[in-house]
Amino acid sequence: MIYEGKAITVKEIEGGIAQLNFDLQGESVNKFNRLTIEELGAAADQLKAAKNIRGLVVTSSKDSFIVGADITEFTELFAGSEEDLVANNLKANEVFSAIEDLPFPTVTIINGMALGGGFEICLATDYRIMDPKAKVGLPEVKLGIFPGFGGTVRLSRLIGVDYAVEWIAAGGENRADKALKTGAVDAVVEGDKQLEAALSLINQCNEGKLDYLARREEKKGKIKLNAMESMMAFEISKAFVGAQAGKNYPAPVEAIKVMQKHAGLTRDKALEVEAKGFAKMAKTNVAACLVGLFLNDQELKKKAKDWEKEANDVKLAAVLGAGIMGGGVAYQSALKGTPIVMKDINQDGIELGLKEAKKLLTKRVGKGKMKPEQMADVLNSITPTLNYGDFKGVDLVVEAVVENPKVKDAVLRETEEHVRDDAILTSNTSTISIDLLAKNLKRPENFCGMHFFNPVHMMPLVEVIRGKKTSDRAIATTVAYAKAMGKTPIVVNDCPGFLVNRVLFPYFGGFIGLVRDGADFQKVDKVMEKFGWPMGPAYLLDVVGMDTGKHAGEVMADGFPDRMKHEGTTAIDVMFDNDRYGQKNDKGFYKYELDRKGKQKKVVDEETYKLLEPVVQSKNDFSDEDIIARMMIPLCLETVRCLEDNIVESPADADMGLVYGIGFPPFRGGALRYIDDMGVAEFVELADKFADLGPLYHPTEKLREMAKTGEKFFG
Repeated sequence: MIYEGKAITVKEIEGGIAQLNFDLQGESVNKFNRLTIEELGAAADQLKAAKNIRGLVVTSSKDSFIVGADITEFTELFAGSEEDLVANNLKANEVFSAIEDLPFPTVTIINGMALGGGFEICLATDYRIMDPKAKVGLPEVKLGIFPGFGGTVRLSRLIGVDYAVEWIAAGGENRADKALKTGAVDAVVEGDKQLEAALSLINQCNEGKLDYLARREEKKGKIKLNAMESMMAFEISKAFVGAQAGKNYPAPVEAIKVMQKHAGLTRDKALEVEAKGFAKMAKTNVAACLVGLFLNDQELKKKAKDWEKEANDVKLAAVLGAGIMGGGVAYQSALKGTPIVMKDINQDGIELGLKEAKKLLTKRVGKGKMKPEQMADVLNSITPTLNYGDFKGVDLVVEAVVENPKVKDAVLRETEEHVRDDAILTSNTSTISIDLLAKNLKRPENFCGMHFFNPVHMMPLVEVIRGKKTSDRAIATTVAYAKAMGKTPIVVNDCPGFLVNRVLFPYFGGFIGLVRDGADFQKVDKVMEKFGWPMGPAYLLDVVGMDTGKHAGEVMADGFPDRMKHEGTTAIDVMFDNDRYGQKNDKGFYKYELDRKGKQKKVVDEETYKLLEPVVQSKNDFSDEDIIARMMIPLCLETVRCLEDNIVESPADADMGLVYGIGFPPFRGGALRYIDDMGVAEFVELADKFADLGPLYHPTEKLREMAKTGEKFFG
């Protein structure tokens, strides 16, 4: 044994060739934490000093190669000074460079995922052999940073500026065929032949058939572009990527600027430029928020895993009410491997549900994500029916009929008669209280909410809602089923609107108030989109549907009359009363026309302004800051109330629910992190400026207490 540690071992395998193997003890995956980097440095020293070593093969004992840096260490690391961050990166880079500079040829076998730092160590070796099923990439921009272990330096020299920009700025995971085509890897080889291929490469190097030193020098040298070519490549990239990423996500453009800066430098100087650029990004609030979201997501996954231990198996599911929503649920369940019965009361509903599933599957086939025979298998996993004959074997039912308590009550009671006593019943309600729906059920302990968001196949969140009588088994089984469907479940307690809609409607309340006080709804949309929302509130209401918005708003107003009841006629009422339901009938706040590709595009409609005249009480030209404050304060305060009322378990759950459920700008980290970043005292002070607008703008006593004591939601 040449070296033995807790993450890395090095041993001679045959004829003077060594194997450096990553196998981080006590973890299911390899990651670059402090320990791994220290051990890699020690292993490099031992290899350099070892006698008679003619080559090195780098491998992993885990299913993935290395998933990247240990992100749990980022919060503490990024809290340090820029100088400390630069020093930290340069120290890690000394280790990677020591591997690159070993006095013999080196090959990495990429057996699974090699991402971030995991791919950067692959780039430090002379050659890379990849498994056909593996994926490689540098996803750091998704955390508001860019590669810091030499990724921008080595990749731009290895595969050229254009490809390196694409890989680094998009942060995607790249399949073996693409990696081979771009030159990021040298060979794609099946598992059992990989070691043989690696040894063959090393032998060819030692026999002089391959010039590994020339390759190495190319990777350590300057980028081979003249001044004009360099300027063209980088300037065009910056303009294109800047337009794609937008001002709120600076890391992709900064990565290109860094590559441009070090293009004319050799490795060690180039690494210094990268380290400085990395430190600058690591100190941004965007990085803090995106790293925070990643850690929140990990916390959610851990909770879901804990629930899964108590769950019953769901081998067969059912959805009640076909249509678009039911069809979406059936598609998602069947696609991810859980067969499902789809029931409706008439054939038209069944046709609509199947049409939705077929449409989504055809799209997948068209994009090459699925073979036609796989599409047939998924469709065969959906059993359409008009009666309860197939329900005896069902483990879990999703009720997705119209959002009407009387209809839901009748359907749920009827279903309870036709399923096994241990089957779980769930309701895909967006606002109606689970306790209310459980009132007439014989087995309320087997009942909970399972709120999907539209469109089901795209929205990652599912709210699992616990009623007063819901058992842990019902929650656990529903969470496990949501996870099996590829969704992120958040467990919330029952109240009107649960978490997401309870928080969304005060935001709409802020919008209604702005229109009443004379704000131009188009300006409000533009300001909120610039703030980071995927769409402004008027456009969002058009997408949700004015009928849905009005109905849900009434449920919320009954639940929280002190702050969610609106006096007189609102802008939403006007749209609804004039049959302007939004995208579903091509007119709402905006008009909708088909573009050349047959997609709906929104068009300004002057008629809207005429219709809104009766509800506008004064004319005001609000500043962007005032629009943001009047929209965001109600949303943030309602999130605080959900936490205080124990509707959600933690600030992490609350913020993730908003990011996944309504597209809260990820670079702002969620509503509670937004308050933290502003400062709780400053937020309370801002809310007090708008106190005359009513209870939606009044901070809770507990929040005022936090402001006084300097407490934060995220320590």
